Amino acid sequence: MKKIISYVLILVSLFSFFALTGCGKKYEATLIVYNWGGPYMSEGSNDTVDLNKRFEEKYNVKIKYRTYDSNEAMYAKIKNGGAEYDIIIPSDYMVARLIEEDLLEKLDFSNIPLFETNIMDEFKNRDYDPKNEYSVPYSWGLVGIVYNKKLVKEPVDSYSILWDKKYADNVLMFNNPRDAFAVAQTLLGYSQNTTNKDEIKECYDKLLAQKDVVQGYYMDEIYEKMINEDAAIATYYAGDALVMMEENENLAFAYPKEGTNRFGDAFCIPKGSKNKKWAETYINFMLEGENALLNSEVTGYCTPNSAAFELLDEETKNNELMYPSEDYLKKCESFIHLPSEINTYVQDLWINIKTED
Repeated sequence: MKKIISYVLILVSLFSFFALTGCGKKYEATLIVYNWGGPYMSEGSNDTVDLNKRFEEKYNVKIKYRTYDSNEAMYAKIKNGGAEYDIIIPSDYMVARLIEEDLLEKLDFSNIPLFETNIMDEFKNRDYDPKNEYSVPYSWGLVGIVYNKKLVKEPVDSYSILWDKKYADNVLMFNNPRDAFAVAQTLLGYSQNTTNKDEIKECYDKLLAQKDVVQGYYMDEIYEKMINEDAAIATYYAGDALVMMEENENLAFAYPKEGTNRFGDAFCIPKGSKNKKWAETYINFMLEGENALLNSEVTGYCTPNSAAFELLDEETKNNELMYPSEDYLKKCESFIHLPSEINTYVQDLWINIKTED
C-alpha cells in the first residue's frame, strides 16, 4: 500500500510539474520545419529573436526545427518519406527537381496573402516555378571567397586562388557536386548549367588537380573552421561569410571577377504534409515585414521581401557585399534543374574526385 501511495504521489508531482512548465500544453498542431543549418533563420540562437517561438505563441502551433547541410541531403530525405516534414527551404534548381518528381504540394495562396503584397515582382514567376504554384521566395545571395587576411596578403579577386599551391592544405571546398563544379565551370568560362559532357569532364580534371591544395570538402563545417582560423581560404555563401566576419575581424570576403552563382531559396511544402494549412500560415507569418527583416539580419542574406527591404538601414542597402551592383549581377548565373543523365554523370565524377588519390 505504501508503494502504491508513493507512485501516486510521484505521478501527481510530475503532472503538476508539466502543468507549471507548459510541457503538457495541448497545441492545435505540430509543424516540422526542415531548413539549412548555420544561422539561416532567426530562431533564438545567439540571443536572436525566436520567430518559431513567436509563431507558437500567436497560433498555438508547436514548431519542431530540423536542419540539413545541402540540397542533396534534403532531397534524399524528402524522396524517402518527406511527409514527415511540413516546411522545407530548397534552392532554385532543387525546387524545380522536386516539382518535376511530384514531391511538392501546390500552395493555396489564399492562406499566404502577403505573397502578393510583400514579394518583389522580380522574384515572382522564376524559371524554377514559372507559375508560382509551389514556392514562396525566402532569401537570395551569391557565392564567393572568404579568406583570412593574416594568411592571405595578395588581392583576392579570382577563383584561381583556390588552386594556388602556396595555400596547400589551407583551402576548403564545397562538399556537394553542384556548387563545386560551378566554381570550376565559372573559372573555365563555361555555363554553370552546361550539359556538354566534354566541358563537364574538363571541370572534373580541374577539380581533380585542386586536390593537392584542398584541406577538405565541407559544408556547415566551413563556418566554424574559418572563424577558428583552421584554414586560409574557402568558397562559401555570402550571407554566412558576412556573419563570420562579425565573429572574426581577420576574415574578409570577395566576389570573383569571373562571376559566380546567384542562388535563391524558397519555402515549399512537401507532398503529403499533414498540416498544409498551418504550413501556409507559417509561410505567411514569415513574410511579415518585421519577421522577414529579422531573418535577413540574422542570416546576412538578401531579402526578396519589399516590406523588409524598406526597413533596412541605408548602410545595408548600399553594402555591395550583401546587395551587389547590377553590373556584377549580370556576370552571375543561377542554377537550373539539369537532365537526370547529366546529374548522374556529375555525381559519378564527384564520387571519383572524393575517392581518387
